[in-house]
Parts: sequence; structure tokens; C-alpha cells
Amino acid sequence: MRNVAATKIVSTLGPASNSEDMIRKLYRAGVTMFRLNSSHGDMETHKQTLDFIRKVEKEEHTVIPVLLDLQGPKIRVGKFDEPIAIKAGEVLKFRHQDKYENDIIPVDYEGIANDVKPGDKILIDDGKVQLTVEKSEDNIVYAKVLTTGVIKPRKGLNLPGGTASLNILTERDKMFLEFAMNNDIDYLGLSFVRCKEDLQSLRAILDKNNSRLRIISKIEKPQALENIDDIIEYSDGIMVARGDLGIETPIQQLPIVQKTIIRKTNAVRKPVIVATQMLESMIENPMPTRAEASDVANAIIDGADAVMLSGETAAGKYPVEAVSIMKKIAEDINNSQFMRKNEFPSTIRTEENAIPMSIAVSVADTLKNLPKAKGVIALTATGYTTALISECRPSVPIYSFCEDAKVGRFMQLFNSVSSIKVDDKNIEIDKSSLIELNEFLKKELGMETGDCVIITGSVPHLMSGQSTNFMKIHKIS
Repeated sequence: MRNVAATKIVSTLGPASNSEDMIRKLYRAGVTMFRLNSSHGDMETHKQTLDFIRKVEKEEHTVIPVLLDLQGPKIRVGKFDEPIAIKAGEVLKFRHQDKYENDIIPVDYEGIANDVKPGDKILIDDGKVQLTVEKSEDNIVYAKVLTTGVIKPRKGLNLPGGTASLNILTERDKMFLEFAMNNDIDYLGLSFVRCKEDLQSLRAILDKNNSRLRIISKIEKPQALENIDDIIEYSDGIMVARGDLGIETPIQQLPIVQKTIIRKTNAVRKPVIVATQMLESMIENPMPTRAEASDVANAIIDGADAVMLSGETAAGKYPVEAVSIMKKIAEDINNSQFMRKNEFPSTIRTEENAIPMSIAVSVADTLKNLPKAKGVIALTATGYTTALISECRPSVPIYSFCEDAKVGRFMQLFNSVSSIKVDDKNIEIDKSSLIELNEFLKKELGMETGDCVIITGSVPHLMSGQSTNFMKIHKIS
């Protein structure tokens, strides 16, 4: 069994990496979760990739979560024969239509004329082209060019002022959502989330289909920042998606926004991923820049549960090297004096969570005074207490023993957690079980006689689904 990573690595799969052999290499290099991007490729390709992941999962005797990213309502300019040269100061016309005609630039979003107002920004091609809206009249948007350049066909168009008329799920998204529900995907990435209502509409579909898919909300819009507390509450996890977010948010505010989102998500014990351009230069180069290494390190110090590679592993020349370097950065930072360890959870204590919260606090306090402790054994049916213990950022790995592989995959994304699937949920703390546990800890986890572990679960059966009510310090014999 490989060493447990405190910070998890998410790897996007694509043409450079979606073979069985490469998936195996990426996993062994340090990947925790694989991401499938529905913006690219067809369902047949993604199904084959998913089958490869599950084969590697079985061979490696582990659980590997899979995230399927929905493309979302990405707005683009339409098709035209040649790039359009533009000059600062001139006024351009935009309208929802199929092709370029009458000097009007086509846009594939029919609500554009209703959603903009004078003074709003229009950003094209990742902000390379910037305009200010002057007026909207007869379904045509008139906007003054701020930056001289060219507009190329099918480039992305961002409206930081709002996209109120935009449906959160496109027809393509709905097809991939059905694919995810039918093919044992674990996490669903919801793009361009603006408010809790976007999440409620998706959750209603999942509930109707009795789906256990968990939702990762991708924070990419200024409107999402205005509603961030509600979005976190209605999500199962958060992704700080710095691509579109970095376009629509003033660049100098992006580090503050990132830290704020991470802190808020940590406070409610939900996993948070930082994504986009983390080791971007490794798409072409075998080593990252110093700035990129610092970016990864600071995201971890901020409190990110996971850091994500996009083009680096999907289409880059050095996918395995990118994972290896990211893993080394994470290991060194997690072993440094800058990381908080064994802290009490910040989750608000309630009557319902009082006992598991007390156990999580006890685990954190015990680890401060138990130098021989080598791990926490969390016997769980739901992962609830495991998440509480993870929030304490323990100085040792959390081994989350669970019968349900789905729960195991969910928990893999949390800081310091390694899920271990077991076949018998009716484990009890008796002499025979402890003998078996001793052998497992020594053989599979490399522990030695005299080492200690902290065991948590619920009595009488430690994985029954009851609220955790038991903690034991166990010395390996």
C-alpha cells in the first residue's frame, strides 16, 4: 500500500494520458482522483477511460474516485472565416445569430442582449479582448473596444456582469449527467454555478434518480462569490476554478478570493480543490517555474484538500513528471512548520454532532501527546467522523475503513484520508479482531510492534452507521 498523502492530487485525463498504462503510472506517481472533462471527447472515449481506471483500482487494491466535469453554459463567439482585427475606441456589434453578417459578430447565447447593461464588461479569448457595453438595442449589443487586437472564431466570451438568462445545464450536460449516473462516477463538477438554485435544480435530478453522485461546485463567476456561503452549504465540495474566475475577477483580488473560499469551505468540513495553471509550464517543459511551485505550496498552506492538474496531464508532454513534482511539493510543505496540525475542528458544535465532535477533538488532543502514534483507524459507514478528524489536520494518516466502496471513494478527497475497503461491517473490538488488525497494520501499513494507533467507531458494531461513540488507543503487539 502506498504512503498516504495529506494533500490530494487530481489529474485530468486526455489524449496524453487516457491509456490504461498511463493511468496506472499516474496513480503510482501520486494521483488520488481522476477528472474526466466532458468539454472534450465523446462518451465512448470517456467510458473506455473509466473502465481503465476501475481496472487499475482493482489491480492496486484501492479505491479511486472519479470526477466528471460538466462543460456548463460556456458562451462563445460564432464562426467566421477570418479573425476580425479591432482597434481600441471603435464600437462593435454583437447579436445571437449563426454567422457573421452586416458587421455583427455572432454569439451563441440568446440572452446576451437582455443580460448586459451600459458599463458592463465583455471579455473575449480569456480576456485578451476587452470591451465596455454602451447600449443594448433591438437585440444588438453595442460595445466599445478597450484593447486593440483580434477576435478569433469560437473563442470564449465572458460576461462578468451576469448571465441571468443562462440555464445551468446544457443539453450536452444533461446527456453527460445521465452517463455519470449510469456509470458509477463519484463526483460531478458543476460549472459556472451562480447561486444555490443552480445546485437545487441539479440535486432534484439526482434525487429523482436515486443517484449518490456528489456535487463539486466550480466557483468561476462573480455572482458565485456573492452567494458563496449558500453555494458551499448546498455543495458536497468546492473547486476554486481559477480559469474563468481569473478572467471575470480583478486579477489582484484572485489570491484573496482563493483564500476566502478555502477558509469558508474548511470551516464546514467539505473538501476544496484549487485548480487551473498550477504547473502550466509543464505542458511543454520538464520542470515548473519557481512561481508555479510557490503557487502549489501556498494553495496547500491556505488549506486546500486537493490541488489539480489540467492541461499538464491531459495534453502535456510530461504528465507523470508533473504529478511527481506536485507530490514532492505537497510532501515538503505538509512536513514544514507552516502547516497547522492537530487543531480542534472549527465546525459549530450541535446537539446532534456533540459526541463525534468530542471524539474528533479528543483525537487531535491525543495526537499531541502520543509520539508513537502512527495513524487513526476510523471505522465508518458514512465518513462523517472521518471528515471531522480530517478537519483537525492530524499529524498522522487517517485510515478510513469502510464496507461501501462508494463511501471510500468519497472520503479519498479529504485531507490525510486513505480509504480501505473491508468486507465485514460487523467488526467488533475483541481479541480476534485486534490480532487481525495487528497483522494488517504491520503487513500492509508498515507499522511495528510498540507503535500506537487511535481507533474510532460506534459500539457495538463499529461500522453500523450509528453515530461514532467510541475511541480507543491501541498498542500494536
